[in-house]
Amino acid sequence: MSAALDVVIVSYRCHELLRDCLASLLGEGRPSRPMTVTVVDNASGDGTVEAVERDFPEVQLVALSDNVGFSRANNIAIRRGDARYVLALNPDTRVPARSLDRLLDLMDERSEIGITGCRLELEDGSLDHAAKRSFPTPLSALGHFTGVGRRPGASGRLADYRAPTVGNGPVDAVNGAFMLMRRAALDEVGLFDEGYWMYMEDLDLCYRFGQGGWITWYEPSVAVVHVKAGTSGKLRRPRLNYHFHYGMLRFYRAHYAPDHNPLVNVVVYAGIGAKLAFSVVRTEVRRGSRAVRR
Repeated sequence: MSAALDVVIVSYRCHELLRDCLASLLGEGRPSRPMTVTVVDNASGDGTVEAVERDFPEVQLVALSDNVGFSRANNIAIRRGDARYVLALNPDTRVPARSLDRLLDLMDERSEIGITGCRLELEDGSLDHAAKRSFPTPLSALGHFTGVGRRPGASGRLADYRAPTVGNGPVDAVNGAFMLMRRAALDEVGLFDEGYWMYMEDLDLCYRFGQGGWITWYEPSVAVVHVKAGTSGKLRRPRLNYHFHYGMLRFYRAHYAPDHNPLVNVVVYAGIGAKLAFSVVRTEVRRGSRAVRR
């Protein structure tokens, strides 16, 4: 019987988190429909490949010799399958019972939905606010990164990035930690943009789905555990910091810059560059402080 769902997981030096993820997915979280699971390992070199081969023989494993980034690794696995639906799943998630069945039923019932995301819960049960987002504007990005828009009860344009007015239903974007996608929509719109090495590729895909007439749907009645920063670490390494900010620049340049005054674009690019510089310095100071306390 052919699979109804292709699950794609990209791993990098997170074999314990991946083990818990696969155990949940192939255990209580297994859907009633046929499913294939593909793990693409980005040259972890930490025993991940051997552990998957030993403990999860039904998983299809792609062991890469280089770290090709999140987008490209996802695309490698997506192209291998042909199921009606594709789930891009982070290795730092755990899938509870019936979660996938409920979301697959929703996708069957609502043919206009191209992407579905669910409530992401941190390990303490609180909401991971990145589960749903509005497409960023300079003002909402300012509110988000300064913290003003993230304060409890924050509202208005400074708080828009977290999509506070969306309870459930259509939303601009959901999080790449859990993205259930319709393959027909992927065939029409395209896969993840491999120009994003890591970060913002989910936002970009949701934007292109919207441009193509597909709905992105947020369904909080289904919850998945997300170990926030489980694979990237609490303090981003300089390379990840660079790619995070490059993703911001690439998204703006691709989707906003053509419609804005060149002077406005220069100001935005300068702001992203300044934020990168500040973030790198602050992260390294915090890393040094932690090392001293140890």
